[in-house]
Amino acid sequence: MTNKSFTLSDRLYNYVCDVSLREPPLLRQLREHTAKRDDANMQIAPEQGQFMALLLQLMQARRVIEVGVYTGYSSLAMALALPRDGRILACDINPETAEIARSFWARAEVFDKIDLRLGPALATLDAEVAAGNAGGYDFAFIDADKTSYADYYERCLALLRPGGLVAVDNTLWSGRVLDTHSDDEDTSAIQAFNNRVAGDERVDICLLPLADGLTLLRKR
Repeated sequence: MTNKSFTLSDRLYNYVCDVSLREPPLLRQLREHTAKRDDANMQIAPEQGQFMALLLQLMQARRVIEVGVYTGYSSLAMALALPRDGRILACDINPETAEIARSFWARAEVFDKIDLRLGPALATLDAEVAAGNAGGYDFAFIDADKTSYADYYERCLALLRPGGLVAVDNTLWSGRVLDTHSDDEDTSAIQAFNNRVAGDERVDICLLPLADGLTLLRKR
């Protein structure tokens, strides 16, 4: 996976960031902090965070689901874009990276907007459905283990209102989706997911060559 728009040359990518990226200081600090980690490629690209924040503002979203928090860049970008009464249900399983996320949420004064649930995301989402919250969310962002993408998608679709939007990360997988003979489990899972949603009549779809590939699915 990649944390920049890999379909662009470095020169053109830098130009895009120079003329359009408006990254708040705390988001930049979090990105730079995360860049020191061995698994830093798990963080989303800054231009993607800005794009998703814009989507939330355009939708006037108030209730968001995030599956896969990591160090909290995407949730911070979205929380900053939400109104004061906006809330994010954030699902993750890693307490170590969650502590990094929490510290930056607190510094940005958005801590009360984010309900972090540590544990298997499917169990958290199933509990939301069981609690009668189906149809109560505006937006969902999926960026976790690739082999569960189809299951996360189904749960998020159930929890979204009609007109709500699911955004799914890494759907170009640094170009590896073109490898039809891959024996990599994650690559196969993303290929299967892409093929599945391409024919899903419950949604309108657009796969954008942004960052590592971002698929947008609007619930009809």
